[in-house]
Amino acid sequence: MQYHAHITYFWRMVLTAELLSPNLMQLFIQTGWLEWCGVFTGILCVWLAAKNNIYNWPIAIVSVVIYLFIFFDSKLYADMGLQVYFLIMNAYGWYFWNKTKNATHERPVSTITSKEILLSAAGIVVFTYGLGTFLYKNTDASFPFVDSFCTACSLIAQLFLARKVLQNWLIWIFVDIIYVGVYISKDLYATALMYALYIYIAAVGYLNWRKTYREQNN
Repeated sequence: MQYHAHITYFWRMVLTAELLSPNLMQLFIQTGWLEWCGVFTGILCVWLAAKNNIYNWPIAIVSVVIYLFIFFDSKLYADMGLQVYFLIMNAYGWYFWNKTKNATHERPVSTITSKEILLSAAGIVVFTYGLGTFLYKNTDASFPFVDSFCTACSLIAQLFLARKVLQNWLIWIFVDIIYVGVYISKDLYATALMYALYIYIAAVGYLNWRKTYREQNN
């Protein structure tokens, strides 16, 4: 019952009339400079990743450091911890993509396997239940189970992005839709806007990578 109650509360918050408030523009204006820096670097790094550009990684490192502080202040502890993972994976992705910089071709795009799908699904379920329960019982975290689910999906998506697995973009589209609702409910409107833009960029990234994948296999 506690899971159902949290999901219901989450969506009730998302669908409140606050979203349509005439003061919405003022809320954007009042967004702090740190969040705007996070938004700018976040959008830029995802766009570069969608374009298969290796410089997405150093910019992503700057973005995740900024959001470490933002999510701590918003009590989104699972998301804060996720930034630490992103920091490590961004360094790994930079290294992994850079291994072939002197070769005549870029590191190829790969596609997900059945084994990876099963392991990913199992990992998401276990992680969501474990972390969600811990946050619910031991912290004042907002939306512990929704936040934990999004974190679990993001862990998988980021790993697939670093390994150049095509379907990472489909996972990002799914999880970013949920994140938009989370950040609206926490009054992080600029960040919500950024994640809405991420949905579009992820769609572009998927189409670009799919084209590359087909070309390299023809």
